[in-house]
Amino acid sequence: MEFKDFYKILGVARDADADAIKKAYRKLARKYHPDVSKESDAEDRFKELQQAYDVLSDPEKRQAYDRFGQHWKAGMEQGEAAAGGGPGGYYYQENVSPEDMAGFEDFISSIFGERGHQRGHRPRNRGRDEHARLAITLEEAYHGTTRTLSFDAVETDDQGRLRSRTRTLNVTIPAGVLEGQRIRLAGQGQPGAEEPGDLYIQIHIQPHADYVLSGRDLSLTVPVTPWEAALGDKITVDTLAGRIRLTVPPGSETGKRLKLSGKGMPGRPPGDLFVTLQIVTPKPRTEADRKLYEQMARSMPMNPREK
Repeated sequence: MEFKDFYKILGVARDADADAIKKAYRKLARKYHPDVSKESDAEDRFKELQQAYDVLSDPEKRQAYDRFGQHWKAGMEQGEAAAGGGPGGYYYQENVSPEDMAGFEDFISSIFGERGHQRGHRPRNRGRDEHARLAITLEEAYHGTTRTLSFDAVETDDQGRLRSRTRTLNVTIPAGVLEGQRIRLAGQGQPGAEEPGDLYIQIHIQPHADYVLSGRDLSLTVPVTPWEAALGDKITVDTLAGRIRLTVPPGSETGKRLKLSGKGMPGRPPGDLFVTLQIVTPKPRTEADRKLYEQMARSMPMNPREK
């Protein structure tokens, strides 16, 4: 598996703090966003940037990455599995492929020898892990929720014959869960001779009509009137966290972005909310409205295309 240096991808030093990492990500994300970039590899670069930022912006993932390098995903799984968690408990993590896990076990053996390898040993007769995908709304991801999940499972009866039955589980989705993260239900996978496997539920956050989610940051476009933009004002905006009062600076134009720190997706640290202003011009519905526009044209002449 090709090793990706996340620090190199973001162009930051290995001792960079969280603000430097976030600043570097935003700068490069604007450059390589597929909707605006003209680079031929923009989509691939943007995906790499998102992956690098997702890891380096999360203290636990970054610690695992710094310690285990390309085997950081498997390192997190091994560490969390060793920490325990009874049946039905959960934690969430990134996808770990069998190749990652095998490579990680070889990596641990090379450092600690056979004793270190045995500490992370899983029973040979452990049941198979099951995988499921769960689609949730952005609101559910933001606030957290409980979902009932029904699926067909294969199990062995008293005579050793395989049979299928429908299983139903209540799954707790923690507030701030992100796209692609997995929830582990320990012991809820296939039964085994020594112990059952686990059930991994991968989260998919459905597209939202108003918000765009990038990592833990949220983006929202808010319409304003010409006079609110020109004179400045305090407006009420509905957000996932509830209604807030937003200050529109005087002289604002369409496309101006306002940052609300910590108002993005919950987390440690939480993301930010970026509000983009969009000026909406009212149509003249009466003769008085038309005369008002004509008066504005005479008293405030301008040519927005002269540059």
